[in-house]
Amino acid sequence: MDEANIDRFGNAVGVRLCGKPGAPKLLLDAHLDEIGLLVTGIEEGFLRFRSIGGVDPRMLPDREVVVLSQPPVCGIVAAPPPEALAGDAAGKSIPISKLWIDVGLDQAAAEKAIPVGTPVVFRADVFPMGEKEVCGKSMDDRSCFAILLRTVELLRDKPLDVDLYVMGSTREEVSGAGAKVAAYGIHPDYCVAVDVTHGKTPDGPKDRSCTLGKGPAIGVGPNMTRWMTERMIRKAKDLGLSYQLEVMEGHTGTNGWHMQTVREGIATSVVSLPLKYMHSPIEVLDVDDIEDTAALLAAFTENLGREGAAAVC
Repeated sequence: MDEANIDRFGNAVGVRLCGKPGAPKLLLDAHLDEIGLLVTGIEEGFLRFRSIGGVDPRMLPDREVVVLSQPPVCGIVAAPPPEALAGDAAGKSIPISKLWIDVGLDQAAAEKAIPVGTPVVFRADVFPMGEKEVCGKSMDDRSCFAILLRTVELLRDKPLDVDLYVMGSTREEVSGAGAKVAAYGIHPDYCVAVDVTHGKTPDGPKDRSCTLGKGPAIGVGPNMTRWMTERMIRKAKDLGLSYQLEVMEGHTGTNGWHMQTVREGIATSVVSLPLKYMHSPIEVLDVDDIEDTAALLAAFTENLGREGAAAVC
């Protein structure tokens, strides 16, 4: 990359300049933040907390976590054993307001080590599953930032006719503010939001999820620029890549929703990586989908200046 910086919102941005005066700008975005918890108080050494982003309370009891204090502290989300529950409480999800984090400290030690407002994340390993799948936390959306890095590698020796901006954005899980302010500052002509989408599982909705191992999902709907969607599909066909279409009739649930309306508007596309068990510590993806998505983004980037101008006209 020719330039790299971190802006006021913590967005990490790398730039590869094509060397052509007045060249259009393409922004590829994947967010770096993750869902988590936030310490709100301490009672008898146990931490009270609220959620950051879309945390499902059903998966919290007995979950291992890391409190991001200095130094970090490991803990467990405390929950009563099943035999201690009776009546209506048995078999029901425990609300976050009634859960605690046990960090093995007394009140004085906990107050000294862990300030109110300290973030908490899931403690989880990354491990392979089967031949091509990988399981771990924060695949939403750091796996897609890895895709962007791979895209840059594939374009290393290729001439470009656009200035390429690659961004790892912040705050997507809570507001989308990171991508909004960065897009305002960069002022791109085109942007592609690269995020995860729900992967098919036996208990999931068949018409609202995509299959792992069948390639990237290309967003189709009124909040994506039509010629960009069509060009993405055409590039996938030219490469012989498997791809899927994901109908997004309203809010895309990605930074694309926010970036499309920045300044006078930005031509926007959404490309998604199928992912099972989203917003959990056991998110699962297919590594072949990562490579195919990077190949698609690289092909989309090449000759975009010329072909994009022709499509707009």
